[in-house]
Amino acid sequence: MTEKAASPVGPLVTGSEIARLAGVTRAAVSNWRRRYGDFPAQAGGAVNSPLYALADVQAWLDKQRKGQEVSPEVELWQAMRAAYGEQMIAGLADVAGMLAGAQASELPDDVSSRVRTLAGTEAPVDIVNGLTERFMDSARRAGSEQVTSERVVRAVCHFAPELPSNATIFDPACGIGVLLLAVATEAGTVCRGQEIDADSARFAQLRADLLERSDVRIVAGDSLRADEWQDLTADLVVCDPPAGVTEWGREELLLDSRWELGTPSKAEGELAWLQHAYAHTEPGGHVLMVMPASVAYRKAGRRIRAEVVRRGILRQVIALPSGTATSHALPVHLWCLQRPGITASPETNHTVRMVDLTDNSPDGSLEPRPDQVADVPLIELLDDTVDLSPGSRLRVLHRDYPGEYATLRRELEDQIRRLAALLPELAPGGGPGSLDGATTSVADLARAGLVTYDGPEPVSASEQLDTDYLQGFLRSSVNARRSTSASGTYRLDGRGSRIPRMGIDDQRRYGSAFRALSAFEEGMRKVDELSRQLADVARDGLATGALAPGE
Repeated sequence: MTEKAASPVGPLVTGSEIARLAGVTRAAVSNWRRRYGDFPAQAGGAVNSPLYALADVQAWLDKQRKGQEVSPEVELWQAMRAAYGEQMIAGLADVAGMLAGAQASELPDDVSSRVRTLAGTEAPVDIVNGLTERFMDSARRAGSEQVTSERVVRAVCHFAPELPSNATIFDPACGIGVLLLAVATEAGTVCRGQEIDADSARFAQLRADLLERSDVRIVAGDSLRADEWQDLTADLVVCDPPAGVTEWGREELLLDSRWELGTPSKAEGELAWLQHAYAHTEPGGHVLMVMPASVAYRKAGRRIRAEVVRRGILRQVIALPSGTATSHALPVHLWCLQRPGITASPETNHTVRMVDLTDNSPDGSLEPRPDQVADVPLIELLDDTVDLSPGSRLRVLHRDYPGEYATLRRELEDQIRRLAALLPELAPGGGPGSLDGATTSVADLARAGLVTYDGPEPVSASEQLDTDYLQGFLRSSVNARRSTSASGTYRLDGRGSRIPRMGIDDQRRYGSAFRALSAFEEGMRKVDELSRQLADVARDGLATGALAPGE
């Protein structure tokens, strides 16, 4: 590649964005970088995630005319879409089979001819990887149980433990093999998988074959109902199980030996997958499960969650950033379990690490800040709900009880001091009934154009009437009875209500007193709310040890 100075200013783009500009796959852009010496030089980013100056990229695409022509990769994809429609995984498997040396008789003529043309310039594995990326992009938009999103894959790889070079990795719901092949990058790692969709399992195996991964074997079948790997135990089990599936075979599997933590309910299929994965784990081995966030707190799974905690096999629960999963809109957690080793003491694990990354960008760092992580003692998790949501635990652990208590107490003291000043000075009046003589109805005031109903409460529409005076008398107990319907509904506008007749100066004196009473009532409501908050903070602070009684 020739050296070329990148533009000092202007936007930068990734390889994925270049692929979208040119209408090709990211694999095609990687090929251009290798093949063309005049491809724009890296202008930023890291070695594994380079950035390029947009102006340089656009100039290069114009020069090569790659922005104006449909690439062979796109033509192949379009031909496959026309031939296979919604059965694209079957199409991917057929193409991968042809590239792996199988007979192309299953492929439509248009597709097979385009595969042969592309294979003249591209390596088979690059063609399949490019098609896989394009399928994952389309699955991201439409949702697919056979595809684990790149963000989930990145998170699982980040939190996966270090394994020996000859380790065994198992994925019992592997889809097209994205997660399994991403985690098992080391040559010599034994990979085993099972997938209920036969086309997905076939494509995953063929893709592994094209990658020359002789250590990978993936079979078709229903892992829960018909486990094809009953004798397999692995150093690491990874699984992104189907979410929200209730027909997972509970009635057929009630007495299954895999339910050592408890028999899952019909609504808790994810906990069935968790125990299936755990049953395939070596002593000392690990499980990394992608779970909908609701599994951490649903009532139906409480007993199994308690057993997971009680045995000390749950090591971490990581709440992943919003938008991490793309096959569904549910927030997801990553549960990390470890089966005790043969010589492990039951006293080795006293806490569960809770990590809350929900406020982070889904493409940002997966390393938690100090306020996003806490080691929670097992005994604190074994309460009535056994809520394993990191957010609920971290909010309590990182809450500033002394600061909250001091602030609320100051606010309450200030509010109480202000209350007395809000009460109006009131002198003795003429006695009950002294204002009943000369009165007028609100309906008459409305007909005269003195009252308007633009908002929820009637207001004065004339200099002859004071609004606070009007609303104060409307809220009196006498008018409240007149404004209450037979069903008990109160309406402030009460057109049948009556108010005393008096001059505007006297109205304003009464209006000022009513306004002061309204402010006093609002102050009392504030005192009541502050009192409840203060009592809650004080009680919880004392119970958690964050606060202590004074000497």
